[in-house]
Parts: sequence; C-alpha cells; structure tokens
Amino acid sequence: MSYVIRRQAELTTLEIRGLQFQLYRWPGERPQPIVFAHGWGDTGETFQFLVDRLSTLHTIVSFDARGFGRTAWPQDGYWFADYLADLDAILDALSPEAPVDLLGHSMGGNVTMMYAGVRPQRVRRLMNLEGFGLSPTTPEQAPARYREWLDEIRDGTSFTTYESFAQLEKVLARRNPRTPREYLALIARSWARESEAGVIELRADPRHKRVNPMLYQRDQAEACWRDITAPVMFVAGGLSEVAKRLADEPTASHFKRQFRDLQTIVLEDTGHMLHHERPERIAALVEQFLR
Repeated sequence: MSYVIRRQAELTTLEIRGLQFQLYRWPGERPQPIVFAHGWGDTGETFQFLVDRLSTLHTIVSFDARGFGRTAWPQDGYWFADYLADLDAILDALSPEAPVDLLGHSMGGNVTMMYAGVRPQRVRRLMNLEGFGLSPTTPEQAPARYREWLDEIRDGTSFTTYESFAQLEKVLARRNPRTPREYLALIARSWARESEAGVIELRADPRHKRVNPMLYQRDQAEACWRDITAPVMFVAGGLSEVAKRLADEPTASHFKRQFRDLQTIVLEDTGHMLHHERPERIAALVEQFLR
C-alpha cells in the first residue's frame, strides 16, 4: 500500500546566494506562509505527512537545504552559518515585510532556533522538533578533529548506493520500524534517485559526511537562544536521545533557562523522526500552539 497525498505541493525553485533551491508550497486560505526546515539527510518534501494533517487554512512552505534533495550543491563545502544565511534569504523572498512562524526538525530545528535569536524580529512563533543542539566541546578535541577532517578531504566520502528503491525502502524500515510502511516509498523517492548507471543513489552531497573541523560552541548557541523573543514549542520523541538528555533534571532546567517563553513536550512511543512516525500527533500540537 502506498501513501495517498491529500494536499498536493506546488514545486518552485528560488535562486539565492548563487544556488538553486527547491521549494515546496502547499497553498492555504491564509497566504502568510509557515516555513518548515528539515533535518540532516532529509528533504522538505517529506513534511507531506505532517502537512496533510494540518488545517487547510495554513499556507506551508518547505525547502531542500543546500546539498540535499533537489537543491544544488555548493562548491566550497558546508558551514553551519550558511544555513542561517540561506534561511534569511528565503524568508526575505517569502515574507519580506512580516515575521513568520517557523518549524524545524533536528538540524533544521537547530538552524531555526539560532536564527530566531539572531533575527528575533523576523520570527513570530517557533516550533522545534528534536533540535536540542550538540554536546559542549573542549579545546583538547581540536587536534583530532582537524586530523579527521584532513583525512576525509584526502580520502573522500561517499554514501551507500542501492540496487532498487525496494531495497532502500527495506533499509528505511529497518532503521526506523515506527515509520508507517505506506510512507516509505515517498520518503525513498524524495531522498534518492536512479543514476545513469542504474543504481539508486541518495540526492545528497557526500561532503555532508565530513566532520566539521570547527568545534561546536554550545555556549554561543545558547547565547543566541537567550535572544529569542518569540514563543517556542520544543518537542522531543520519548524514545530519542534528546528525551534521555531532558530526563536529567539539571540538563532540562539549564535548557529551559535559556528561553523567555518555552513549552517542552515529550511524545511517548516516538523517536527522532517523529514527524514521519506520528504526524497526526505533531499536527495536533502545532495547531494548538498556533492558536
């Protein structure tokens, strides 16, 4: 059984910062868009399951981040600050005069949360799914990190290829058995394509797999979070690593202190890909938050 789409997306492209970005637009009765940002390895297209369960009042726009899905690959690699600059340019194109509601998952949650602190006047409300930030680093980690990065530059990186979409769907089902089986074909064909050689390859630049030589500075991320003025809804999957970290009271208390207006929700029986696993539950939370 394959998934039956309820709201068809309009596909458009937007050239910003020298790259062609793929956008997905689900028109609603209200023209002001809610903008969705996907996680690492994902695409904006797979928000389809969530969009289908939201009110048709909402206009939703998602996009494939640089080097993922159908968006172009940059020549000079990937740096986290570029994701903020890309989002800034996309919002300028979609809503140049009015602040927007943002929803981000995982990497997209971290991008939108930092952006909401850097450009607080551009964000009206923020919904973050599993974008908790990384663990703090220490300077002593730098030499090994640079060595690993240099080795990857020298040796190259690659993603696994597959004999067929059916094989990829089996891999997706094994990695996340909570994703409904009827969703897998849409996810597989959004994440991958058939190459000229007849194999199934991911629509993602293998350079995404390179380790970041610049150590993550959690104190800087938290400084950005403290400048957020928009209300924030943070949702974690109860079976995810994020939920385990939030179960530690000092960690949870410290996290909550970084925000002026935060509600934290843990959804039981869901993992990291909660917008694929239980989109109806996420949609209910989004509708409640937006009201």
